[in-house]
Amino acid sequence: MDQSVPILERFRTASEGFARRLAAVEPHQWTGPTPCSEWNVRQLVNHMARGNLNYVDLAAGGSAADFIRQRDLDALGDDPVGGYAASVEACAAAFAEPGALDRMVDHPLGRTTGRQALAVRTTDSTIHTWDLARAIGADEDLDPGLVAWIAEHLDQIYAGLVESPVDPASTHRFFAAPAGTPEPDASRQQQLLHLMGRTPVTALPGST
Repeated sequence: MDQSVPILERFRTASEGFARRLAAVEPHQWTGPTPCSEWNVRQLVNHMARGNLNYVDLAAGGSAADFIRQRDLDALGDDPVGGYAASVEACAAAFAEPGALDRMVDHPLGRTTGRQALAVRTTDSTIHTWDLARAIGADEDLDPGLVAWIAEHLDQIYAGLVESPVDPASTHRFFAAPAGTPEPDASRQQQLLHLMGRTPVTALPGST
C-alpha cells in the first residue's frame, strides 16, 4: 500500500472533510434522511464518532465482538460536533502510539495490522463524508488525493479481510453492494462511490 503519505495524515484529512460538513448541519436536518437508508443524519454522525472510539478500543487490544456490540451506542450526547471532534483526536492518538500501526488488531473484518485497520477507517470516513454532504445539501466534492488513493489501493486496503467492497462474493454486511453501472463519463469520485454502493444522483427528499 502506498505509504508516501502517512496513514495517520490521510485519516486526519478524511476526518477534517467530515467535520467541515458536520459544522454545516442545520438544527432541522438532524433527523433528515441520508444515503445510508438505516440512518438519519444524527445516526450517521454517531456511527462515525462511535466508530472512531471503537477503533481506539481495537488499538488497545479490544475484540471484534465488543466492536460490533458497541457500534450503535451513543457517542454524541448533547454536543454532536464536539463529540465527533473528540473521537477523531482519540483515534488519532491511539494509532500514533509507538508500535500501534504494526500491532495486530481484532477487526470485525478479520485480524489485521493497525495500519491496515486505519486505512479501512480512512476509507469509511471518506465515503461517509459524501453521505453527510448529500444528506444536508453541502459540497459533495471529496478530497481528490483521498479519492485517488482509495481508488488505486482498494484491493490492498481490504486485502485478506472477510468482506471487501470490490469482491462480488462478499456478504455486504458492512458495504452496500453496487447496483447497475456508472456512466461512461463518470468521474473518479463517481466511480468510487458506485463501487461503495452509492448512487450520486438527485438530492434526497427532505434533506434541506
